[in-house]
Amino acid sequence: MRSFSHAEIKDYQKRILELKKEKNAIILAHNYQLPEIQDVADLLGDSLGLSREASRSDAEVIVFCGVRFMAESAKILSPGKIVVQPDNESLCPMAAMIDAEDVRQLKKEHPGAVVVAYVNTTAEVKAEVDVCCTSANAVKTIQALKEKDIIFVPDVNLGMYVKRFAKGKNIILHPGYCPTHDDITVEQVTALKNEHPGAEVLAHPECRPEVIDIADWVYSTGGMVTHSFSSPAKEFIIATEKEMVYRLRKEAEKRGIDKTFYPIATAICPDMKKITIDKLVRGLETLSPAIELPEELIGKAKRPLDRMLEIGR
Repeated sequence: MRSFSHAEIKDYQKRILELKKEKNAIILAHNYQLPEIQDVADLLGDSLGLSREASRSDAEVIVFCGVRFMAESAKILSPGKIVVQPDNESLCPMAAMIDAEDVRQLKKEHPGAVVVAYVNTTAEVKAEVDVCCTSANAVKTIQALKEKDIIFVPDVNLGMYVKRFAKGKNIILHPGYCPTHDDITVEQVTALKNEHPGAEVLAHPECRPEVIDIADWVYSTGGMVTHSFSSPAKEFIIATEKEMVYRLRKEAEKRGIDKTFYPIATAICPDMKKITIDKLVRGLETLSPAIELPEELIGKAKRPLDRMLEIGR
């Protein structure tokens, strides 16, 4: 990945502001994006929450700085808008660990089971499942289902976390995982805790069970923001992708609150980093690469998202 000078970044950011007005575009950035991308975003946050907010906007163009499934979700919720993903090679390894045929096979093996898909899945997978969930509402979604047998795809770590709260449910797990979160170790978290004994440990539920076990709190990235600024603690160890700490530090500065955040330095999502400031400019200039999904697929993939929203966030 090419690095840009401070002056180059400022020039690109100025151009982005001009293009955004010219194209009537809204820029969405996931919390794991590069700092210079976060700085020009209109909305910053979790993937599905961003897509829902964008669907309510008057913008004709959505530029999604995130991995492919996130941009697809934006298209599913805003089929009449142009949705641009600045680098269409920015994919999610976990989403690639399951496809529609895998879901159909699981349904054959477990007839009568309801299929719950984490939103970190492709549109084709969403079209085959009964209901979606996010990392923030996975527990609530599973608890709300009347069915006992539940196929949960694709994240085994999130699935094992959900099982802790799903008494009386038979949860059938798929062996997918997020490499960035799965690589966070107890040793890394413990070393930071030894350096900063007063810090609270906030872990993402995509982490391994042993990391969850030593965390003080388990949250989605949105939950980490909310907790950090409601907790009396002043220091936090953030067990998720390292760019989340940039978001939190910037938020603390904006609020004028004294908080210190410590990242897991090796927790880097290489796919998120494929979206660079120059690619964002090109995406706005050309309105490409644009997400194109068949109308029938959009309809099928939207149903499990709608059902999730009926259950409640």
